[in-house]
Amino acid sequence: MNHLIRITPVRLIGADNEQIGVVETSEAMRLAQEAGLDLVEVVADSRPPVCKIMDYGKYKYELSKKAKRGGSANRATEMKEIRLGRSVKIDPHDIGIRIEQARRFLMAGHKVLVTQRFRGREMAHKELGLNHLVQVADELSDICKVEQPPRWSGRSANIVLAPDKGKIDGIKARLKAPPPKDDAGSKAEENHAAAPEPVSDAQV
Repeated sequence: MNHLIRITPVRLIGADNEQIGVVETSEAMRLAQEAGLDLVEVVADSRPPVCKIMDYGKYKYELSKKAKRGGSANRATEMKEIRLGRSVKIDPHDIGIRIEQARRFLMAGHKVLVTQRFRGREMAHKELGLNHLVQVADELSDICKVEQPPRWSGRSANIVLAPDKGKIDGIKARLKAPPPKDDAGSKAEENHAAAPEPVSDAQV
């Protein structure tokens, strides 16, 4: 994390793996803060040490999952990330769009890391961002379970959602089922066919 890096300067790698170069540690911290991310030392024994701008919470979570799997790749449970904008001031419509993105990932069997970032003074109103994470989890509760409750990482909070196989299989089964027959319509046709023909005056 940022406060553990005491050596300056550092060789900095950006959030998109771009090589920024050798900069003062204070400048690297400033760039990470502007991006709403963390400054993480990834190679400590080099001079200058190599640091990267990243989401430290996601980084630690993925490391722990790899360790549990013994380093083997598992695409069926690949981690996907959904970011709720760069601040808590995200439009409700945009939250809905991200919920639908998360739904597609979960239905495909992927876990989803939902991240809410905070900018500047928004850290004084943490409950706003946490409410967004709870809203996402609630609206997806029909297909998922909360694997990791909201956790703080620098200026962001994360929640991990895992697909609930039983619920998802049930939904897929219902989607594949043939549509029910229109019993009311078929009975009406039978009644019409069985009804006697009207008798005209000429036949009497």
